[in-house]
Amino acid sequence: MENADAIETHYALVAQYLSRFPIKLQSLLVGEVGSYTELFTRSPARLEQKFHDTVARLQEEYHQQNWAERLASSMEVAEQVGARIIPITSTDYPQLLKQISSAPPILYSRGAINNLHLPQIAIVGSRRMTRGGEINARQWSKFLASNGFTITSGLALGVDGCAHRGALDAPCGKTVAVMATGIETIYPRRHAELAEHILKSGGTLISEFHPNEKPLPTNFPRRNRIISGLSLAVLVIEAAIKSGSLITARYALEQNREVFAIPGSIHSPQSRGCHRLIKQGAHLVETAKDIVAELGGALAGVECSAKEALRPSAELNQQESALLAIMGFESVTLDCLSQATELPAETLSQLLVGLELKGIVCQENGFYQQFP
Repeated sequence: MENADAIETHYALVAQYLSRFPIKLQSLLVGEVGSYTELFTRSPARLEQKFHDTVARLQEEYHQQNWAERLASSMEVAEQVGARIIPITSTDYPQLLKQISSAPPILYSRGAINNLHLPQIAIVGSRRMTRGGEINARQWSKFLASNGFTITSGLALGVDGCAHRGALDAPCGKTVAVMATGIETIYPRRHAELAEHILKSGGTLISEFHPNEKPLPTNFPRRNRIISGLSLAVLVIEAAIKSGSLITARYALEQNREVFAIPGSIHSPQSRGCHRLIKQGAHLVETAKDIVAELGGALAGVECSAKEALRPSAELNQQESALLAIMGFESVTLDCLSQATELPAETLSQLLVGLELKGIVCQENGFYQQFP
């Protein structure tokens, strides 16, 4: 069986280097004959007439072996980084992803392959996240991971990175990073340490791109369809109107996945994308528990004994409780709080710093905001 798997992987890889053989045609022909091995070894005469010429051309191109050098290079790089090569015909290929119309024919995977078959939630959002977006991404990801979901994102700066880290903060958290580069090229470079942490913590890196593929602009939208395709649902933390996160959400809707969005301030550009999604029918969610309530049935059989509250309860003294009551949940300046509380500036600053350390208040650009 192992030899048959190796042969199938060989033919599947070769197919990626043949001319005029796009993903949709591969899907059509492999669906017709059952495997890449059959595609390249079965006599075209045994196929329907409409496939005869195409398969004959592909087999002729295969025997010319113009693909040999590139294939050898891909195999060498994959071996160097310890990546597995998973053709769409393999039982290791994630079933949810296989269902989308443009499923990648090949996946390169590093780390725990089992994560690809677990219930996943994609968490995406702005690279230029606010402080509130950062806290939400990390806390919600940790909570969802603690409740048994595998967190999937794109290894990008901003919300993506926080989502991966939040999952790793959970005692039994698992995360999948979908890359827009070849499997050996970590992008952005500043996330090289995060990628290693993901692998050492039992997470997974995957890519559809050939090894040595650089971070080309066209790769990122293609990457996004895999993020949503692997997942039961997509959660958008923050997004501007023109955002890659909205592309991921659009793919999710096309793939019949659920879309969740966190609302924000009507004055924040980073909230407008989420508000647009909500207007278009995305689920408005106020706590991560809303998502668990909606999708919890998918966790049947998933073991995770380390479930926890979204935010550990913090003990507040009388002054802190009084300050939070006055503060409410809108963003306010230090001057406004000083006038409302009539507290000395030094005392007020100390209280706010203490609440920040407890994760109850965040400060950004001189504005303070309480988290519910």
